[in-house]
Amino acid sequence: MSQFLNQNSASSRRHFLAQSAFGVSSLALASLLNDEHLLAAPEKPALEEKTYDLLPKKTNHPARAKSMISIFCGGGPSHLDLFDRKPTLDKYAGKRFPGDGIKYDNAGQATSIIMPSPNTFEKCGESGMEINTAMLPHLGEIVDDITLIRSMQLPNIRNHVAGMRAMTTGRGREGWPSLGSWITYGLGAETQNLPAFVAITIPRNPVGSPYWDSRHLPSIYQGTVVSKSEPRIANLNPIRELRGKPQSNQLDLLKELNQIHQQRHPGEDDLSARIASYELAARMQTAATEALDLTKETEATHQMYGADDPVTKEFADACMLARRFVERGVRFVQIWNYAWDMHENIFAALESRCKTCDKPCAALVTDLKNRGLLDSTMVQWGGEMGRLPVIQDRGKGKKPGRDHNTEGFSIWMAGGGIKEGHIHGATDDFGHRAVQDVVTQHDFHATLLHQFGLNHEALNFEHNARSVALVEPGEGKVATGILK
Repeated sequence: MSQFLNQNSASSRRHFLAQSAFGVSSLALASLLNDEHLLAAPEKPALEEKTYDLLPKKTNHPARAKSMISIFCGGGPSHLDLFDRKPTLDKYAGKRFPGDGIKYDNAGQATSIIMPSPNTFEKCGESGMEINTAMLPHLGEIVDDITLIRSMQLPNIRNHVAGMRAMTTGRGREGWPSLGSWITYGLGAETQNLPAFVAITIPRNPVGSPYWDSRHLPSIYQGTVVSKSEPRIANLNPIRELRGKPQSNQLDLLKELNQIHQQRHPGEDDLSARIASYELAARMQTAATEALDLTKETEATHQMYGADDPVTKEFADACMLARRFVERGVRFVQIWNYAWDMHENIFAALESRCKTCDKPCAALVTDLKNRGLLDSTMVQWGGEMGRLPVIQDRGKGKKPGRDHNTEGFSIWMAGGGIKEGHIHGATDDFGHRAVQDVVTQHDFHATLLHQFGLNHEALNFEHNARSVALVEPGEGKVATGILK
């Protein structure tokens, strides 16, 4: 082999590396693409070479938002006990539900007995928005900055995984690109040193993950996961032996081999995204380390978010990180907290859970506003469902809970051109179904895209000779009632 190498030029050496076992990165990449069905049947040559990157892209119309922070409380926060007071439940307490059509996720533990909320609701702010201030005192202080949507609905969906998929991909079934991936595909990023899409998980990944997958879209638009503990971002830093010049040399070689492979296989559209991902990973080693360093925040900021309190610290850190990311040009940050499924002892469980997040989430809105970022940053809080107005009974000695309700539930939003101090929509007198200004997941996504300057009817991607979109044709409409 040495004789062969000695007889050839540097160009031949590169050819040898690309063709030999040492060129394994190129071969492995081709195998990976094939395994993921990205090596499609031969196509007619494109008139213009497709490239995928995170450079900023033009919008369809003027945008009101440049970034978004989604605080996803998976499991189903009870709208009846937090956001949507129903005096009718007090009137019918202990009696059978007088209507029909309740759809239970767990029929075996279901009852039809009405259960009112024991919590204290108060009208807050100049807007007089009524919420449960016993559970959410800090949210009560910022109601004049938010829109409370009381009419969310996920038609024909009952369980958590399907609901979380619907709220993040538009569909209840598995295998579709996430909201964050679509937004970064449509807009790119404002920074080339950090991922455009970040998913922060506390305390662990939600069931059915990943909800930050790019799926049909090129991999550069996939969310980068930031975990609770070190390493916050997996594989961010190389092993000691590869740091510095060795890593630089390795990346240069990998780039050269991938470019050779790309020239030989021009139909592999996703390859340019893979190459861009390698380059981004190298730049992130410095930028992400700095962004993740919460010691840079002042003591007053830590106290405002509740990072000095063990009860709120986990959420406080996540919210501070989210703000630091959007401050540095990250397009979409999603905080995942799957801890709100309360089939049993719901009132104690709600109190405990709200204590962890109320202060940090309210502080995030206030902090963005104080820094002049709220006008261009949408914040959204909520889950994939609410809870039913009737008792779920788990047996002798168990305190009651509430089963899933996707027919009507609440979320709140702020910033990015969303109305302030506004209530949108309503459920019926029992809080069972959305009956006024209903907002489905399709409407929700169409509205978000609109605020980013994107037309939900035009944002699509050609995959295997079919058009893929976040909002399927004819499904969604912009909820203009929540917009300024």
